Amino acid sequence: MPLFAILTLFPEAIEPYTRSSLLGLAQERGLARFLLVDFRDFARDRHRTVDDRPFGGGPGMVLKPEPVVECVEWLERRHGPFKKLLMCPAGAPFRQRTAEALALEERILLLAGRYEGFDARIQSQLGLEAISVGDFVLAGGELPALAVAEAVVRLIPGALGDERSALEDSFRGAADGTGSLDHPHYTRPRVFRGEAVPEVLLSGDHEAIRTWRAGAAADLTRSRRPDLIAPATGTERTPTHENAAESKARED
Repeated sequence: MPLFAILTLFPEAIEPYTRSSLLGLAQERGLARFLLVDFRDFARDRHRTVDDRPFGGGPGMVLKPEPVVECVEWLERRHGPFKKLLMCPAGAPFRQRTAEALALEERILLLAGRYEGFDARIQSQLGLEAISVGDFVLAGGELPALAVAEAVVRLIPGALGDERSALEDSFRGAADGTGSLDHPHYTRPRVFRGEAVPEVLLSGDHEAIRTWRAGAAADLTRSRRPDLIAPATGTERTPTHENAAESKARED
């Protein structure tokens, strides 16, 4: 049963989500555990200061190394080594293949920051792996941390009502973790405001349905995410925003 430790200054903001829906059910079934830790508790002064002005000047405040590093060290003394992740847009893009690899880990630590950023020594001294959920700016890393946790938990056997759901996800099926988008889905009613469900889905012909879904998924991928399609040479293409180091976004 994997243990997820989320380090945040706002545990009360994300605690309800970890107890709801998929994450809550996974905990009830004994498939995952969540530990929310406020690293402000590891501040050294009576004001519980966790940030300070950046050396060299500039706007905003920077998270100090002492509270974060000592918090992580305390966690690892109590629970053992973690796979340590830093929510940061300067990191590698988070992919489905990353979630698949994390689903095999016993302990996962997700560091969610605030303000202008982290003191760089936090990452270097703790060996944190920086990952990004996209090229955009948020007020903090709590939402990315929850996104990563949910992407991993749904891959744990027994977490979903039907195991095929995870096997047929978008981005599955390619060695580089890109894959294709999922095919369109339909349910009742058969006709809604003049638009009917494709007849093949009502035919009962499972082979025809598989063929239609494969073609529809390919069309959707070609239309919305052509960057996921391998070139005609047969080599695999990496998504165009792969170079996250050039991103100017910051999860403060």
